[in-house]
Amino acid sequence: MLALLIIDVQNDFCPGGRLEVADGDEIIPAINNLSANFDCVVQTQDWHPLDHSSFSSNHEGKNPYDIISMEYGEQILWPNHCVQDSKGAEFHPDLETNRTSLVVRKGFRSSIDSYSAFFENDHKTSTGLKGYLDELGVSTVFICGLALDFCVKWTALDARKCGFETYVIMDAVKGIDLDNSVQIAKKEMYQAKVEFINSEMLLPLLK
Repeated sequence: MLALLIIDVQNDFCPGGRLEVADGDEIIPAINNLSANFDCVVQTQDWHPLDHSSFSSNHEGKNPYDIISMEYGEQILWPNHCVQDSKGAEFHPDLETNRTSLVVRKGFRSSIDSYSAFFENDHKTSTGLKGYLDELGVSTVFICGLALDFCVKWTALDARKCGFETYVIMDAVKGIDLDNSVQIAKKEMYQAKVEFINSEMLLPLLK
């Protein structure tokens, strides 16, 4: 069975949002086109409390995109974004969600960030997604959404660690690109045997 994982297509990651990914909303038509062809569609949703440790506003003297050390490793500090129950945390209104069977909320624990759909940033605390996909008999995941160099990348790397054949749909992702992070992410995924595909190639295989 095949699964489509739609990562963080939320208002705060789209144009006008608090952590805007340039042209992030441009991938939505491709995602909508794809989701209609999958029996298993999972969405992730950043869902931060206001006191989240990844927010620069919660660290005196720190600015967005500074890096600090946490118990689980290095942490980039972000502008406040996707705060629980805020407009910014909502899915983009143009995203079709009627095919979605599961929403995985992440980053809701104030002391730890969570990029991946599978594990929090300690790389140990599970979101439960692997068990859900295993129960359905999913063997292959296709990943799209925001942002390529953070939550998409870590979801893809963890999907490989969990034993799934993994594809990133390149015309259905956009990156933030901090200090060449998009190119670095592509290299890391390639080395982990993540495959790259575009929707034009994928859609005929799903019919």
